Amino acid sequence: MFRSKAERKVQEAGYDPARLPPGQYLTEKWPVLHAGSVARYDDLTAWSLRVFGEVENELELTWEEFNALPRSSNVQDIHCVTRWSKFDTGFDGVHWRELAKLVRPTSAARFVVAHAEAGFTSNVPLSHLEDEHALLATHGDGEPLTPDHGYPLRLVIPGKYFWKSAKWLRGIELTSVDRPGFWERYGYHNDADPWAEERYSF
Repeated sequence: MFRSKAERKVQEAGYDPARLPPGQYLTEKWPVLHAGSVARYDDLTAWSLRVFGEVENELELTWEEFNALPRSSNVQDIHCVTRWSKFDTGFDGVHWRELAKLVRPTSAARFVVAHAEAGFTSNVPLSHLEDEHALLATHGDGEPLTPDHGYPLRLVIPGKYFWKSAKWLRGIELTSVDRPGFWERYGYHNDADPWAEERYSF
């Protein structure tokens, strides 16, 4: 028994319908959605990634230094709050554990605020960033991220609506208390679990 026509189309495409969260539809494309203008970098020599907050050793890495870190890759399903899902999306980048070795989070570090261009932020518990499938991603589906998808660096937080995976990432702040991000302050759900349809907080 299918919950929806969307589930039937997932099966017709050769996938297990159980992979589709409620209220979603499957797309083979990677739709582009964001607030504000697209950040563009013609020259990455001035780019840096800052890691700060509840850490013993604050850090700021150049693009070259970031790319010298050990790399990881994985394949996962992604789900947008606007109801599209894309299966088997490949990501390549650097796992948080490589940065954690350098900054040494304090015992008070429990949450993360991701800082991106134009003042955008997203928030998750630190455990979400430690997830094996979380990444600071430079590549999607085998190619460098396009500007629309967050070039040169985006966060990838598995198992959450995709707004938590901030594009154009410039900073990771570790905090002792949770702070709402950009969309959460506009009424989006703090937890963003697609399986529970946690789209909005109201």
